[in-house]
Amino acid sequence: MDYEGYLMTHSLLLLSLFISPLLFAADSTVDAGDTRVDSDRLSATMQHMRTFGENAAGGSDRVAYSEHNLAALGYLAHLMAESGLVAKIDVAGNLVGRREGRIDGLAPIVTGSHIDTVPNGGHYDGIVGVMSAVEVARSLREAGVELDHPLEVIVWSNEEGGKNGSRSFTGAVADREMALPSLGAKTIGEGIAFLGGDPQHLAANIRHAGGISGYIELHVEQGAMLDRDGIAIGVVEGIVGIKRWYITIEGFANHAGTTPMDQRQDALYPAALIIAEVRKIITDEPGRQVGTIGRLDVKPGAPNVIPGEVMFSLEIRDLDMNKVNRLFAMISAAATAIAEANETQISFNQYYESPAAPTDKRIMALVKQSADALGLSNIQMPSGAGHDAQSMKGIAPLGMIFVPSRAGISHAPGEFTGPQQITNGANVLLQTVVAMDRLLR
Repeated sequence: MDYEGYLMTHSLLLLSLFISPLLFAADSTVDAGDTRVDSDRLSATMQHMRTFGENAAGGSDRVAYSEHNLAALGYLAHLMAESGLVAKIDVAGNLVGRREGRIDGLAPIVTGSHIDTVPNGGHYDGIVGVMSAVEVARSLREAGVELDHPLEVIVWSNEEGGKNGSRSFTGAVADREMALPSLGAKTIGEGIAFLGGDPQHLAANIRHAGGISGYIELHVEQGAMLDRDGIAIGVVEGIVGIKRWYITIEGFANHAGTTPMDQRQDALYPAALIIAEVRKIITDEPGRQVGTIGRLDVKPGAPNVIPGEVMFSLEIRDLDMNKVNRLFAMISAAATAIAEANETQISFNQYYESPAAPTDKRIMALVKQSADALGLSNIQMPSGAGHDAQSMKGIAPLGMIFVPSRAGISHAPGEFTGPQQITNGANVLLQTVVAMDRLLR
């Protein structure tokens, strides 16, 4: 079948979303512990997914709300139908595939991830979790394994551009965000509508506490720990919290040739000292916290003018938000002292916060038990990157499973996770979903 035929019109996509799945007779006596995913089929669907937006450099330009994104959703809607899932696009542009459970009234177990990429991104970030979740649903169906809970496989929209799809479940998407630009040519509101959603009625997506029985997401690590140590599975203990600030130093711009060194109010000099102090404060503290200066803006920015104003970003990440706040307090005190000593003014403007999301200890235990039963080495570890799973905090107990990323490369064409590593993760996901079905009744 030529899946590119899903590409050009909304009607073709929406038609594909309501393909009636063929229902297999379920046999609740089947031992799900013997069920495994079809590794060859999973590898094939992974390879086909890369064709939606693959560029000449070998990377992916399947940014959110692009035609490549739309076409890929059509392909996934077809796979969901083959997997016994009834698929639809919700108001936020998420693709939701659902299979009913045996017991009426239970909230669903949800799994999935995202397929949108950054410009010239890779072919594994998010995609591994989506393709594996669909394969899990298909493998359970083919094995005749029926769950008590409904099973939902969700392809979250615009993860890379702000997690609007998953955040819609908590009502956290503000109306003003609809006018913001996405990573492509559309605004977020235009993009949601392009995928078949309804940006004017995002509140329809809100799920309150208990509206989901449990959430589990498989993802590539996006770091080098598992790859470096030869570990098959990461049992994620939580997703780090993130806070970001803009720090502005104001001095006095003047002629670089005629102003003596002892008479300068050079805004860049204290900024450099503060940046060095950030690294010292972060590294002196025991733990896995990280601090990053990712943007530096010097004004007026001429070689022969003493900088009069410098603005730079500061980001701190850790699983403990109290630690994040304490580290910032130490940095701001040191920065203020440095600025005053150099006769400059300093200001701090916090502009972003993503609270830490600890995973559920029961689900962590299930992930570990599943990995152990499959003979896969595993370690407990935090997620240093943000994920859609973070949005489930407060709605449902959540868990995450990591598989290795070669050399820790992510958001780039060199991103890679091997077929067997993906299969390992998908089998752990399958066993964890089945175990969650028993645990969360």
